Amino acid sequence: MRGAVMYAPGDVRVEERQDPTIVEPTDAVIRLSATCVCGSDLWPWRGIDPLREPSPMGHEYVGIVEEVGDQVRNVRPGQFVVGSFFASDNTCEICRAGYQSSCVHRVLMGPLGAQAERLRVPLADGTLVATPGLPTDDLIPSLLAASDVLGTGWFGAVAAEAGPGKTVAVVGDGAVGLLAVLAAKQLGAERIIAMSRHEARQRLAVEYGATDIVAERGAEGVERIKELTGGLGAHSVVEAVGTQESMMQAIHATRPGGHVGYVGVAHGVELPGEELFYSHVHLHGGPAPVRRFLPELVDLIWNRRIDPGRVFDLALPLDQAADGYRAMDERRATKVLLRV
Repeated sequence: MRGAVMYAPGDVRVEERQDPTIVEPTDAVIRLSATCVCGSDLWPWRGIDPLREPSPMGHEYVGIVEEVGDQVRNVRPGQFVVGSFFASDNTCEICRAGYQSSCVHRVLMGPLGAQAERLRVPLADGTLVATPGLPTDDLIPSLLAASDVLGTGWFGAVAAEAGPGKTVAVVGDGAVGLLAVLAAKQLGAERIIAMSRHEARQRLAVEYGATDIVAERGAEGVERIKELTGGLGAHSVVEAVGTQESMMQAIHATRPGGHVGYVGVAHGVELPGEELFYSHVHLHGGPAPVRRFLPELVDLIWNRRIDPGRVFDLALPLDQAADGYRAMDERRATKVLLRV
């Protein structure tokens, strides 16, 4: 099969890879309908995350089940399924508490390489959610978004306790940040402040429910949010970048007693203890337990109540995956869908 492999920073090649097979009786093999490039894939592309050897890429996926192991009961060949970037059994105590991305048997999907024609999914019963039927082509981008960026933005909004009567600010205007705006709207937030400097992303944020746009960053961005909230700060702030500046911007923009939901993959973030102590700000986040939200998100998408697939503003054939990485790295695209 064809699949994307990263050899070095800036060097992604689509080449022949071995076809996946059933390894454990709890596995499934799916034929991918679409996959995509994630913002987190850009960390090794830029040389920030170390790359020790050529590595299959991709952890977002939707497709049709081709084969299942002997112990798989919840999905069957022919079904269209959505999975998350961590495989989980969905039965352990941690999963039952809603934190499937910390499942005691979790398997990180990235090393299995979802930017490919086929994919082995471990723990298929706990990981995959089937749609009510085979989706039409126009629904596939939105279902793919549910595999990561929608579920991650949703968790960010939930962790920040977005809800009725709340003012929510979102730090980061990538796909996760934009879908955190969508999530905050769905959760009933009264006011949603999107922090963005990019006109196209600002427009989509407004269409997803943003009531205010703040272009300033850092201390200036915090001051602008304070101005918009009577000097208090937002009740809820979603941090969707993962840098020191974005994390501190999120914390400083939150009012005492408010909540920060952080879902940006942290790089070089150090939290000042004394400052946190006196801020009275709640912090919650980490790798999103996408599986917790998948049934609800699939239902919302299937019934066309939300359209998260609009974050894909560039679609390319799988063989042009490297072009997709470049487009996102250069901010010419918010998120790139790869047709399989």
